[in-house]
Amino acid sequence: MPSSSLIRIAILDDYQNVALDMADWSALKGRADITVFNDHIADTAQIIERLRPFDVVSVMRERTPLTREIIESLPNLKLIASTGAANASIDTEAAAQRNIKVAHTSYSSTPTIEFTWAMILGMARNIAIENQSLREGGWQRTLGTELAGKTLGLLGLGHIGSAVGVIGRAFRMNVIAWSQNLTAERAESKGVQLVDKDTLFSTSDFLSIHLRLSERTRGLVGAAELARMKPASRLINTSRGPIVDIGALRAALDNGQIAGAAIDVYDVEPLDAADPLRAQRNLLATPHIGYVTQEMYQTFYRDTVRNIVEWLDQTQQTDNV
Repeated sequence: MPSSSLIRIAILDDYQNVALDMADWSALKGRADITVFNDHIADTAQIIERLRPFDVVSVMRERTPLTREIIESLPNLKLIASTGAANASIDTEAAAQRNIKVAHTSYSSTPTIEFTWAMILGMARNIAIENQSLREGGWQRTLGTELAGKTLGLLGLGHIGSAVGVIGRAFRMNVIAWSQNLTAERAESKGVQLVDKDTLFSTSDFLSIHLRLSERTRGLVGAAELARMKPASRLINTSRGPIVDIGALRAALDNGQIAGAAIDVYDVEPLDAADPLRAQRNLLATPHIGYVTQEMYQTFYRDTVRNIVEWLDQTQQTDNV
């Protein structure tokens, strides 16, 4: 690459406008021109138009999917720098066919594990409701729920699910789990009781979802599953939105089939400003912030800088051969 030419880097969906503060980008000084986009656009034509001039696109998790149509319409694109250890919304086959490198960063599940418990505790003690009441001049409005002695159900017992279970036991909860591939041996090794699907939904006081999105898990929690839950039970989803049939969840909340839900993920993100979920009764809803911490962003963007620098060095070596 001639020393006089600068590569063009686009950083997408920097909602908090912090990307350039989360890492030392000086290693790219004199080598790259960096443009940060704080807004999100979903229209494919607009995405293509925005990204057409760029050599490198830095994407934050799945905020802007890079489909085959988009990738094939970006003539200058040479590197996709994605945050996280994997990104299912990038068409890696299309990228490979165009000789576009896809680089990933380190990832920690700690923020999501901790956030799951923030959601559980927030619902159990009605923190959002009581905070709003106090701000409006009111005082105590609700009765909280103790966790000790209650049943925590885990839909999925991978790394995050099993860690959530450890904390559940610390709260002296009875922890049970089910998923399609979960074995009794794994459940026992994690100190969790394996149950069948019906038992998971019918006996859990708090049911937390920790599955990857796939064809098998899409819509796994629907009207039939919610109908098995107790009227006093609550559902938590910090995994992926489409695992839950959101229409069925809204109906279950409206008719009192379950006491409440807490969700951080949605079928389409960002959530439309007019989406009825924003006013849904008995719903604690947050804007997909389970992984959004200063420490995680520092990891993401420090690794992104390193990945871009390494790619640039390799490109220069190849050009000099």
